[in-house]
Amino acid sequence: MPAYVARPAAPGSAPAVLVGMELFGVSAHVRDVCEQLADLGYYAVAPDFYHREPSTGELPADAEGRARGFDMLGRLTREQALADVGATLTQLRNAGHHVAGMVGLSVGGHLAYLSATAFHLPAVAVFYGGWLPTTDIPLSRPQPTLDRTSAITSRVLMLLGADDPLIPAEQRKQIAEALSVAGVAHELVEYSGAGHGFFCRQRDSYEPVAAADAWGRVCRMLHESGVNTTLHAV
Repeated sequence: MPAYVARPAAPGSAPAVLVGMELFGVSAHVRDVCEQLADLGYYAVAPDFYHREPSTGELPADAEGRARGFDMLGRLTREQALADVGATLTQLRNAGHHVAGMVGLSVGGHLAYLSATAFHLPAVAVFYGGWLPTTDIPLSRPQPTLDRTSAITSRVLMLLGADDPLIPAEQRKQIAEALSVAGVAHELVEYSGAGHGFFCRQRDSYEPVAAADAWGRVCRMLHESGVNTTLHAV
């Protein structure tokens, strides 16, 4: 399984963070997030969950790339995704890395939430992960991923745009209620005026104020998960 790896400058074993890719694969945006985590002292790994497809790599962020992404996403099953996460975690631990958590972007946000229901990840940050309360994609079948919330032992940070049409207000309410009822340690932040993809600086939907606040929260959560790293301004 291919993966993008960003290593911190300091030698030796570093705490590891998984990065869940977006619909377009391990894109420039995903790689940039990995590099930012490496600047903070983390060993960042973004697995290519599309590796079972005959031709993967980064998809263009246009209509054709989106269609291709949805086509591949429609064949990525829950079992396959969890197997990939489990294999990555095993590889990291065998290499001597303490796993600090996972940061997921859009589709990767769903992957991060799903992973938190199957593995203990001290900290999980979910950037606008869609389809959590539905069964619209194989990742959320046979029962909606949100129905697995009671299995989460991670601290969860949900980062959502109040103007995101892919995660409407009713779904945001369902997510908040599921986390609260399950007693999951969590924080759910809605950014007014922000839509889907507000964290991606390569897109028109980028909202710098929301993005900066969200990233600060991610950094604090990872730091507070018990990993001894020094935070730097990004």
